[in-house]
Amino acid sequence: MKNQTVLILDFGGQYKELIARRVRECGVYSEIHPCDMTPDEIRALSPIGIIFTGGPNSVFAPDSPKCDPAVFELGVPVLGICYGAQLMSMMLGGEVVTGETSEYGETEIEFTPGAKLFDGLDGAQTVLMSHTDRIDRLPDGFSRAAVSSNCPFAAIEAPARGLYGLQFHPEVELTKNGMKILHNFLYEVCGAAGDYSMDDYLEKQIAAVREKVGTERVLLGLSGGVDSAVAAALLTRAIPGQLICIFVDHGFMRKNEGDEIEAAFAGKDLTFVRVDAEEKFLAGLRGVSEPEQKRRIIGRLFVETFREEAAKFGGVKYLGQGTIYPDVIESGTKAAATIKSHHNVGGLPKDLGFEGVVEPLRGLFKDEVRVLGRKLGLPDAIVNRQPFPGPGLAVRVIGDLTKQKCDMLREADAIWREEMDRAHVKADQYFAVLTDLRSVGVMGDGRTYDYTIALRAVITSDFMTCEYAPVPHEVLSAASRRITNEVRGVNRVVYDITGKPPATIEWE
Repeated sequence: MKNQTVLILDFGGQYKELIARRVRECGVYSEIHPCDMTPDEIRALSPIGIIFTGGPNSVFAPDSPKCDPAVFELGVPVLGICYGAQLMSMMLGGEVVTGETSEYGETEIEFTPGAKLFDGLDGAQTVLMSHTDRIDRLPDGFSRAAVSSNCPFAAIEAPARGLYGLQFHPEVELTKNGMKILHNFLYEVCGAAGDYSMDDYLEKQIAAVREKVGTERVLLGLSGGVDSAVAAALLTRAIPGQLICIFVDHGFMRKNEGDEIEAAFAGKDLTFVRVDAEEKFLAGLRGVSEPEQKRRIIGRLFVETFREEAAKFGGVKYLGQGTIYPDVIESGTKAAATIKSHHNVGGLPKDLGFEGVVEPLRGLFKDEVRVLGRKLGLPDAIVNRQPFPGPGLAVRVIGDLTKQKCDMLREADAIWREEMDRAHVKADQYFAVLTDLRSVGVMGDGRTYDYTIALRAVITSDFMTCEYAPVPHEVLSAASRRITNEVRGVNRVVYDITGKPPATIEWE
């Protein structure tokens, strides 16, 4: 049976994925779609509710995104957030103005007694505001649900029509009871049954895979990342004995990573093939220093190697992939405009001879994939693995590549991660980079002329932006001391304190 669904209509808001994830955390399935989705397309999905995201535009701009006015006549409850609330008001006959004072950051608001979205909450709450335009006059049938010192309509409602608006962002942590507000909308307004969970998703995907694949075999390229590992575990559970995993070890994995991947699938009811292709990849990258050229060469060599190994298993009809929902959103489908393309989105790879694709994680966010991995019995070393670029250490070694440089970086990176883990430093991603900078140093009584390692640790909620993590000096000192003592060829360690923007999280 299909889960109840809430549609997230995207007006360009940076928090669209966070909204969708919060809805799922409340036990309700959600999907992100473009804001110009037609009423007929919406009816076809039979949603129990619709949420309008915020957005960077002003409703006054001639090219600002809008929805079809008929959306408000579908009889489906609608919650507008920030820009979404302003747009709803304007389209239904209210008035929006540019405020004399903007509201950004944590703000105190007062709820109107009896307001449905705030049932069970104290009258005063702290929320995150981020706006200049504001609602100045309500459409007919609406009433005030909350007010702040600079915003006369911080929340609005028309319960008889199932229409609600919030000038603030309930999806972010800085809105203290935002989850409760969303829960009220989902359960008190939309009548959600709470029929979405990872256990439910797992059961449905197992059934779907079995129905699609039957007794045929599936071939999966196992990269060593979280997504492909969880996809492999799910497929093994669904079709034991029918999965072939090809792990192309290009030699650019982190310390012990290849062995950990192999150990995680040892004894499982699948065929596991580990291809030692380090020499092939190093030879293909000899003398190459430009990062995009590295990526292209690695991608070409990976496909060549994968094709060679796949050819040894004749008659395999299905290709397994670890595609997840953000890949689909970012790659630009009916669900969203293109942000960046992903190799595993968009159909079957040409010339590989498969008849179909099996993507059991295609509807999940990364945090859900990790939960599913734990349910499938994968070790924490795999499930909690930090984001890692496909080309691996090849793009964390700045400049030309050699095995010696990769080994140096492997050791330095392992030390840095060990020290961060030992100190329980709060950071979402941390790794080391081998720069192409060499400098003079002193070790013992001798002069050295060796490489510089750069350490990186960032705090981020979505990996689209980040701040550097304020790592304690004693942790930096311990890592620097160990790296310069234990990694031959390194005599200097620096810490990268640049955010994104202007930098990126990775160096290349």
